[in-house]
Amino acid sequence: MKTDPDDRLHRHDYPDREALAIALAAGIAAKLAGAIAERGEASLAVSGGSTPKRLFAVLSETDISWDRVTVILVDERICPPDSDRANQKLVRETLLQGNAAKAHFVAYETAAELPIANAEKSEALFAGLPWPLDVAVLGMGTDGHTASFFPGGDRLSDALDTAGETRVLPMQADGAGEPRLTLTLPALLDARFLALHIEGEEKRGVFDTALAGTDANAMPVRAVLHQDKTPVHVFWAP
Repeated sequence: MKTDPDDRLHRHDYPDREALAIALAAGIAAKLAGAIAERGEASLAVSGGSTPKRLFAVLSETDISWDRVTVILVDERICPPDSDRANQKLVRETLLQGNAAKAHFVAYETAAELPIANAEKSEALFAGLPWPLDVAVLGMGTDGHTASFFPGGDRLSDALDTAGETRVLPMQADGAGEPRLTLTLPALLDARFLALHIEGEEKRGVFDTALAGTDANAMPVRAVLHQDKTPVHVFWAP
């Protein structure tokens, strides 16, 4: 593990993706088990995409009290729940299996006609969750987006406002495809353990570029990397 001089970033590099999945799953499980021991319940926010599939498979078999864990998504596409584009379908098929099938999953509301209505309904659904999140796992796109914080997003400034009190916002951007729903930056930075999971040399290059600059509008992942509230654990494998 490498820690940057300012102690904001803790970088965990692994020789391959299997080793990363095993290590990150063990770390997540330990944080969740500790929260359950301390408070009787735990909360986990995960991201979609292809990167976390192996992580989810390993994590689903960990031996913790999953019936006391609430799982949500960091972000979601506004599409039918059974669509192959829906992050919740990925989570149901890869994470909520085996031991983790006992977890309580709260999905975003996506059935309303307007994105803002889905955001407001999702915010109400999430209000009863155990906040702050015990664990949040972010991904990153090659355009430098994380969560649904996309360059050029119509609500990007609102989503990145650390003084904001809203936990869920809609997001539309040219690079996003469908309209999205996303947890806001302050909701994510409240997490007790915040991880960024990236794989491959291309993503490593994007990460290095993001780290070297400060313009979060150009690469929104910078809003996570360049903040002094919450340490960020970066997990990478080639």
